[in-house]
Amino acid sequence: MSHASVRVKATETRSSLVLPRALLDAALWCLDHVAGALIALGVTANAITVSSVVLAAGAGGLLCFGQFGWAAVVMVAASLGDALDGLVARRTGTASVAGALLDSSIDRYEEFLFLGGIALYFRDSPWLLALTLAALAGSFMVSYGSAKAEALGVPVPPGAMRRAERAVCLCLGVGLTPVSVWVARGVDLPAWAVRTPLVVAVGLIAVVANVSAIRRLRFLGRSYKAPTRPNLVVVRPLPVPARTEEEPEAESMSEGQVVAASHAFRAP
Repeated sequence: MSHASVRVKATETRSSLVLPRALLDAALWCLDHVAGALIALGVTANAITVSSVVLAAGAGGLLCFGQFGWAAVVMVAASLGDALDGLVARRTGTASVAGALLDSSIDRYEEFLFLGGIALYFRDSPWLLALTLAALAGSFMVSYGSAKAEALGVPVPPGAMRRAERAVCLCLGVGLTPVSVWVARGVDLPAWAVRTPLVVAVGLIAVVANVSAIRRLRFLGRSYKAPTRPNLVVVRPLPVPARTEEEPEAESMSEGQVVAASHAFRAP
């Protein structure tokens, strides 16, 4: 695979077992037009990627202080950068291995900043804090399974709670939380009950992502086969009997000659 096709392939193979295909196609159609406008303005793919992590840091700070309305807006903008950088790289012909590495690294930092901000918000509730940390672990392990499959040269196993699904779930949970707070205004409810959309979103990621990661790693363990390597056998030469006048002269085998045995290409 050429360097220029790495980042393009990552964009074109995005799929989801949860989000409808029609919704993904409509979103990509809209993003393609946004990418065209950014290209016309001279914005590069790497600039979009770096801007995404800056926005994610701002969203994490807003989440930490419970500013969920503004946090949802910034989170959506940061998450869209994950798709826009690949589209811009493809259309401008600037895709590269370095760009793909930067993109995947920024994605991990974005998720850490989102869920880290939520973890700090839930710092007074041990079980909600543990739930958020479980969601963070599941998110990282799903992505690790995809990266491991690519490193082993096998197809990425199907599974739920991939990057796009986690982003949609978390953005919806954060965005609906102010609505829940407004509805519950004047009602004496625990803090976690008022933030039900956020708790549900984090809980879904924590459970589904970890189950998906475990299933993905088990699939990789069963499907991967190590490449076979031929075994070379060193055969010592047999002693050559003394030649008599009646026997023709024979070429002797040089000592240490390496030959391939009949079973040399069998798997170890």
